[in-house]
Amino acid sequence: MVSLKAFKSYDVRGVYPSDINEEVASLTAKAFAFYLKADKLVIGRDGRESSPSLYASVVEALMELGIDVYDLGLCTTPLLNYAVAAKNFPGGIMITASHNPKEYNALKLVRDAIQFSSPGELDLVKKLVEDPSGIKPWKQGRGRKVTLDVLKDYVSEIVEHFEKVKGLKIIVDCANGMGAITARPVFESLGLDFRFLNEEVNFNTPHHQANPAEEHNLEQLRAAVIEEKADCGVFFDGDADRSLLIDEKGDVVFADILTSILVPHELNGRVDKRVYYDLRFSKVVKEVIGANRGTPVMMRVGNPFYKEKLKNEGGVFAAELSGHMMFQDHYAIDDGLYAALKGLKAMVVEGKKLSELAKSFQKYFTTPEMNYHVKDADEVLSRVADAFKDGKSLELDGVFVSYDDWWFNLRKSNTEPVVRLRIEADSKEKLDAMLKKIEGILKA
Repeated sequence: MVSLKAFKSYDVRGVYPSDINEEVASLTAKAFAFYLKADKLVIGRDGRESSPSLYASVVEALMELGIDVYDLGLCTTPLLNYAVAAKNFPGGIMITASHNPKEYNALKLVRDAIQFSSPGELDLVKKLVEDPSGIKPWKQGRGRKVTLDVLKDYVSEIVEHFEKVKGLKIIVDCANGMGAITARPVFESLGLDFRFLNEEVNFNTPHHQANPAEEHNLEQLRAAVIEEKADCGVFFDGDADRSLLIDEKGDVVFADILTSILVPHELNGRVDKRVYYDLRFSKVVKEVIGANRGTPVMMRVGNPFYKEKLKNEGGVFAAELSGHMMFQDHYAIDDGLYAALKGLKAMVVEGKKLSELAKSFQKYFTTPEMNYHVKDADEVLSRVADAFKDGKSLELDGVFVSYDDWWFNLRKSNTEPVVRLRIEADSKEKLDAMLKKIEGILKA
């Protein structure tokens, strides 16, 4: 029986070949296509050593079912999502494990340019993988394999949107991932002064991991920005659906601060002023959305939920603490390059340094999201909720409790015995005191 270990909340991901392999990839592709009743799908892959073999299995499986495969080859996840959205494909499969180490790989299943977000959808695919007899032919004959090139159209659309982005010196760290495939032609077309770090695709021996959430991975970019007196640094994760900005001083501009910078620009002139934001964001985000007559909509963690909300219900843009940002004017897809360019455009339009833009929104004291290993996550969450039952609670994702001068979120991991904590307070003293109190409960 085929292993189902690779089926996670939003994708099919695991270590190759023990968790994810050619058999899993083939059956997943067939099940996904059957679920969509698709007659054609877009396929792309990253540069991992295992990706060509998984890709070949996916292509053959789909063609056996009579499905036409439109092949993007090596690409970023946003480029595949763009192809699905802009060229009206029913869906696509991206073979990439993004920021994970080289031994991992994954299949990202995309429907209507939205990665599967409903556990029910992925469960249906999982059941068909477990029992492939449920996959019945719905097409006759063998499918075709067609080379698909949408890079020129993608670059043209983005350049048209950001033609005002001029006169900046940028350092770009691709972390030996896929980012340069789209970033280089866009930056060249815009005429920016830029230099790439770790541009070569190399998942085997990267200079550092393509994970912007781990700050040690940013050290090379920070140093280069300062040494070369650049205006900004841009860091891409492995498949370039996320980016992170570094200001001219080498400091990180986190997603909640970037969101605050962008809100006045994005809401200006809009009728539908909804902005979807991560419950872990600084409360300054809600404040700035309100100050610009927008409608703040707090969301649980999980970027596919944001995309689905934005695409199906409307709104201006959505952002998650991990760095995933989606814009209505870009098919509601998460594209690290597009998000970075939004930040660069704000710098040009306002005529300010990135550190100056960020400073006005850095009003509160916030911890990073911290992990704590526990034996029973549900029991720990219950104890913490009980200890702070005098606060204003929100049942959205784990325990979220707010007071006039501080708030915290404690949620459990879906994949390991870990709880994740983030706290924000109006003062450093309050932050330290509340962190000490909560940690005392966690370690009891």
